[in-house]
Amino acid sequence: MNNIELSTIYLPKLDQIYKNEAKTSILDGDETTVQKGLNGEIKIAKLDMDGLGDFDRNSGYTQGSTSFVWETIKYDKERSQDLRIDRLDNQEALGLPFAKLSSEFIRTKVIPETDAARIAKIASVEGISTKAETITTGDGMYNALRAGTNKQDEDEVSTENRILFITPTGKALIDDLETYKSKSVMGRFSKVIEVPQSRMYTAVTLNDGKSNYGFKPANDYVASKDTSVVAGKTYYTKSGDTYSAVQSPTGNPSTSSYYELIKGYPINFLIVEKSAAVTAMDQFIKYFTPDEDQNGDSNVFKYRNNNLYGHVYENKLAGVYCSYNTAE
Repeated sequence: MNNIELSTIYLPKLDQIYKNEAKTSILDGDETTVQKGLNGEIKIAKLDMDGLGDFDRNSGYTQGSTSFVWETIKYDKERSQDLRIDRLDNQEALGLPFAKLSSEFIRTKVIPETDAARIAKIASVEGISTKAETITTGDGMYNALRAGTNKQDEDEVSTENRILFITPTGKALIDDLETYKSKSVMGRFSKVIEVPQSRMYTAVTLNDGKSNYGFKPANDYVASKDTSVVAGKTYYTKSGDTYSAVQSPTGNPSTSSYYELIKGYPINFLIVEKSAAVTAMDQFIKYFTPDEDQNGDSNVFKYRNNNLYGHVYENKLAGVYCSYNTAE
C-alpha cells in the first residue's frame, strides 16, 4: 500500500473518530451553513429579516427585506504535528501501528484541544450572557441553570436545539437532586453533553510547539486592542519581564503599550442554541516511508488541521449563556 492510498483510507476514519468523540462536534456546520473558501477563509451562512408591518388594503403588503448572504471570515488557527515510528520499531504490517498511532493522537490530543479552544472562543464572545458564580451544591447548580434557562426563555431563544455543555461534576450535582427538580431543569435542553473540566475554561493558550505542546488555561499578558480606556478594566505596562498595573490609565491603550491579563476561568456550564454558533475543522495527513524520511529512518505521519473554533452570529448572541467561576 503506497502513501497516497494510506492517507486516503485513514483520513475518513480520523474524521469519524473526531465526529463521534469530540464534545463540540455537534456545533459543526453542514453544507447549508458552511462553505470552504480559499486562502485560510471560510464562508458561513447569515440570515436576517425584518419583522411585521401593517397590511394596507390599498397598497397591500409591507415591503420588508430578507437578507441571506455568505459571510467570509478567517479560520482561527492552523495546528500540526509530525508523528514518527522508527523503522526498527515497526516490524509488523504498517497499517496496525499507523491506525493505533493516528487514532490515539486524535482521541488524546486533537479532540481535547479542539473542544477546549471552541468552548473558550464561544464563551468569550462579547455580548453573550455571562454570570460569574461559585457553585458547590445541587441546589446551587439547579438555581444557576434555572437562571440561564429563564434568561434565554425571556430572550425568546428556542428550546428545540438548546444544548447544555456541563462538567461531569456539575451534572452529578443535578443528578443527586430530587427527581422532579433534575427533570424540570434538564428538560429545558434538547441535548446535555458532559465535558471534562480540563476543556471548560473561558480562555485557553495554545502552545506553539517550540517549548511546549497542546493547550492550557490562559494566564497571559497580551497587548491591549482597546482604543479608549474601559472603565473598571486593569491595564499593565511592561518593563523587562515584569508587568505592573497602571494606576490611572489614560489615552488610547492600543498605542500606549498597555497590556491586559487574559485569564482562563473554570466554566460551570455553557448553553448554546445550535443556530447561534457554528464551528468547522479540516484535517489533513501525509505519510512518508523510512526511505523517504529526510530527517531520520522512521515512518512519518504528518498531521495538520485548520479550525474555525467558533463564530457566534451577532444577531443571535442571546443564544449563548456562560456560567463561570472566578474564585481562586
